[in-house]
Amino acid sequence: MNILFVANRFPFPPFRGDKLKIFNLTRRLSEKHNLYLVTFYESRDELNYLKEIQPFFKEIELVYLPKWRSVLNGIPALFSSTPLQMAYFKSAKMKRIVKFALERYDIDVVHTQHLRMSQYTKSISLPKVLDLPDAFSLYFKRRKETNRPFINRLIDAIESVRLARAESVIKQYDKTLVCSVEDKKYLEKLHKTDNVGILLNGVDLDTFDVKEGHDYSHNHTVLFTGNMDYAPNVDGVLYFSKEIWPTLAAKYPNTKFVIAGQRPEEAVKKLAGNRIEVTGFVPDIQDMYEQASVVVAPLRFGAGTQNKVLEAMAMGVPTVCTHIGFQGLEIQSGEGVIMASKKERFITEVDQLLSDANKRKTVGSKGLYIAKTRFSWDRIALQLEEILIEVQS
Repeated sequence: MNILFVANRFPFPPFRGDKLKIFNLTRRLSEKHNLYLVTFYESRDELNYLKEIQPFFKEIELVYLPKWRSVLNGIPALFSSTPLQMAYFKSAKMKRIVKFALERYDIDVVHTQHLRMSQYTKSISLPKVLDLPDAFSLYFKRRKETNRPFINRLIDAIESVRLARAESVIKQYDKTLVCSVEDKKYLEKLHKTDNVGILLNGVDLDTFDVKEGHDYSHNHTVLFTGNMDYAPNVDGVLYFSKEIWPTLAAKYPNTKFVIAGQRPEEAVKKLAGNRIEVTGFVPDIQDMYEQASVVVAPLRFGAGTQNKVLEAMAMGVPTVCTHIGFQGLEIQSGEGVIMASKKERFITEVDQLLSDANKRKTVGSKGLYIAKTRFSWDRIALQLEEILIEVQS
């Protein structure tokens, strides 16, 4: 097949969800198919990574969209019905480049990443798939319900309504993909359609690989990983540090809480102290998992699944997670991940894992097995290949 990928971000380095997914999927699909890429890049520095992705694509078309331009795009959107998330990625040049790519290359099927990019492919007559990280309107609906300043919650409420309306575009695609049953049911009910399928998020089992001799000894480290300018992550670590960590810190005076992730916001940096460590960017995040006794994912809003949880499973590290993202894993609590939505339950579950090596091993081993059998990128790339073939028939 000749496949055109229309992506919202330059897919390298793969340190965030949307970049991670496109990088891993195209890396594998390129072994059997001819791939073409059209994408934005935000910084000139990203061009230094072209050599890292060029082997996967026959041709790459890039559109420069600096952050200042995106901010300007959002100003008129404030006074319209356009979601800010769509306006942020608005570009007349991108529209021309997608048209150019379709005319120049003999494309069989179009893969569009994210609702943001649907504005460029929704009217294409070729077979096409829309690949969503999650139900965006659900994400904002949950976000507006968190304890944040009134103006922020008001903006989120308006944005969730606009996004729900914009998501109706899924009916114009042969197939829309999300990574969890929860998101699938939400979109199908909201938009009265049955064309939504599931394409799980994956984990690179070559990178996140448990070394021989992993014995689940107590390393006195509770770990949170993720991009620390991402709102659910910021809220999650603030909540954990203020509401959950003090109880655990008092009981385990030799244990530390490590927040590992790039671009930490000022509010996150201020958490450092009282055995809380904020690392900033970590080049080899798998090293952090190797040091962790327990991984925590105390997110209070969001949708889809969490890469941090999949990575911890692949490293055999037991994880305690809220309901956010858990349902998308389609596992039972305890199979690598223990679900605990309430504060008291969250504290209890982390406490038990810290105090019981056998429980750490039991939970971690189950997660490792599931990661290897269900969440490998090799398997997920094959599933996408089947979907792309199906929409052409």
